[in-house]
Amino acid sequence: MLKNVPSPCNRLRYSDFIHTFVGSKNTFTHPAMQQDNEQSPLTMKDLARMLGVSVATVSRALRDSPSISKQRREAIQQFALEQNFRPNIVAETLRNSRRAPIKVIGVIVPQFVHYYFATVLTGIEQEASSRGYRLLVACSGEDEAREAQLCDDFYRNRVCGIIVAQSKHTVHYDHFVTLAQHKMPLVFYDRICPAINANRVVVDDYKGAFKAVSYLVERGCRRIAYYGASLNLEIAVNRLNGYKDALYQHGLTPDPELIKLCDNRGDAELITPALLERSDRPDAFFAVNDETAIGILYTAKRMGLRVPEELMICGFSSSNTATLCDPQLTSVEQNGLEVGREAADMLIGMVEGTLTADHAQKRIVRTRLVVRETTR
Repeated sequence: MLKNVPSPCNRLRYSDFIHTFVGSKNTFTHPAMQQDNEQSPLTMKDLARMLGVSVATVSRALRDSPSISKQRREAIQQFALEQNFRPNIVAETLRNSRRAPIKVIGVIVPQFVHYYFATVLTGIEQEASSRGYRLLVACSGEDEAREAQLCDDFYRNRVCGIIVAQSKHTVHYDHFVTLAQHKMPLVFYDRICPAINANRVVVDDYKGAFKAVSYLVERGCRRIAYYGASLNLEIAVNRLNGYKDALYQHGLTPDPELIKLCDNRGDAELITPALLERSDRPDAFFAVNDETAIGILYTAKRMGLRVPEELMICGFSSSNTATLCDPQLTSVEQNGLEVGREAADMLIGMVEGTLTADHAQKRIVRTRLVVRETTR
């Protein structure tokens, strides 16, 4: 709570004092001054009535507009401060939107609990706030219908642009096409919509996968299993291609029986035992994310296999969980903070006209293999 808030009687005395600068002899007692136990928020209209001036004058003073004298501005600002007045951000945003694009960015994340998306969101917020923008953040929950509804909600609420990673289950793209048709500034990160040529920020998924698998081969692994996501996602295609090309580069042929659709820990714990019980079991795993890799690690340890002596494992994300498991997980670092900053910078550039929407740009953030204890 704020300290040293003036009492109702002090507020009234100050309103008498401020008439010297504001120029009114009328006073108005807000209901909050009459009953302390039932205070309601002051509005700009209330301030104007209390001071005997127009709402426009109060608004200009609070915005520090030079259209009124400095003495009057400071007097009104001081009075608002002593009244503990707080502007209605939503109303202010809607008023300003009539003159210029509102500085509110809509952000859609597939999952809040996913470490990578949380770091991307942090990067977006850091860049946006440093440039005077606010965020409206929502989670699609990996649901296409929810994602489409959020796009519509953001558009109807007149955000200045949208930053989004599409749901892994999205196969229809009408909601994104509609946004593009309405000239809504749109930036994709990580998961890219294939239906429109929009601005995007991604990590070098192909190189990240290629380097990780090459590292496993160079450590003596020959039967490397791959757990990946649905191929309707560009990142899944790029990581699978990086895995395959790394094997080809080292004279190995990918075994289709070692390539599985699996992108979460639960599924990894279900399907991994069958692979590890084979006489020609894998000697390494490369997983599309850390969560899946940790499911593999847990299963291997439960089955009595020593990691990394008998089995090597590599994930993708280098999340905080990679250092919390035992042994610690080797993983490809994605640098979500940088992805978020680049996405926000690109979106703000589109809103402010420094970046054209006619020719879509693709910004690539480099990955880095972080070697820990699940590889030797």
